[in-house]
Amino acid sequence: MRKKFMMRCCVLPLLYMTTALPAMAAESLKLLRADRQQIPAMAYIPEAACKGVAVISHGAGGSEKGYAYLADALSRQGWLAVVPAHKESGTRVLGRSLLRNKPNEALTQMVTDSAAYRTRLEEIGLAKDWARQRCPQGEAVLLGHSMGAATTMIEAGAENLVGVRGERRFDRYVAMSPQGSGLIFPAHAWSAIRQPVLMMTGTRDAELGGQSWQSRTEAFAEMPPGCKWLGVIDEATHSHFGGRSLSSAMEQLITGTVFAFLNGGQRCVLPAPQPGLQLQQR
Repeated sequence: MRKKFMMRCCVLPLLYMTTALPAMAAESLKLLRADRQQIPAMAYIPEAACKGVAVISHGAGGSEKGYAYLADALSRQGWLAVVPAHKESGTRVLGRSLLRNKPNEALTQMVTDSAAYRTRLEEIGLAKDWARQRCPQGEAVLLGHSMGAATTMIEAGAENLVGVRGERRFDRYVAMSPQGSGLIFPAHAWSAIRQPVLMMTGTRDAELGGQSWQSRTEAFAEMPPGCKWLGVIDEATHSHFGGRSLSSAMEQLITGTVFAFLNGGQRCVLPAPQPGLQLQQR
């Protein structure tokens, strides 16, 4: 088995407190987990009628404050977007681990932590429930980057080596910088995923252990056909998908592809070709 290093249920009443952020159309809130832990989240509220809900799962060491470029763009398209913090695989946990371990070791420990994935799945469920209370119509989509992409594929039904089972609670899935077989997924882990899936990577989106970006396309070839998209962006890096590159052109190409996938409906028709993007469908 090729080893790869990746950067990345019980519903209680939701506790939430909102604070308006004038720079973005967003609100901060708290979600209450089954263990009574309060989980921070950011909600991006559409100005017009809501067309559906979108939950974004951040990468290892991230927080609810990340992926604003994507969440804000979704809200402008009419989606109620929520970015929950993942407490067991967030900024503070990674920071503490980096005091004791080298970066590769710290990240490897985090992305193979079964408990972290279990709480991630609970947190995205809480975020979805909070959003559904305010936007009961339309589809629900889960988007994730890096470790969030692994979370997304597990939730969609991928077999895994961390002993966690997804509940398939979303209508569509978007995995940015996904993983191939290795530390998290065995070979052929994705053969049972039937829902529509968009996978995205870039030609400079190498995995942490040095593997080529092509390893991130493995799941696309393994999933059964039926509204499965793979987008490869020329020169895109891991940071571009994480919103840390300050490249508006890359961000627009990413969000435009996401919108085409979400707006494709049951026909799931590929959009017109875009310069710098290779997009294929199964």
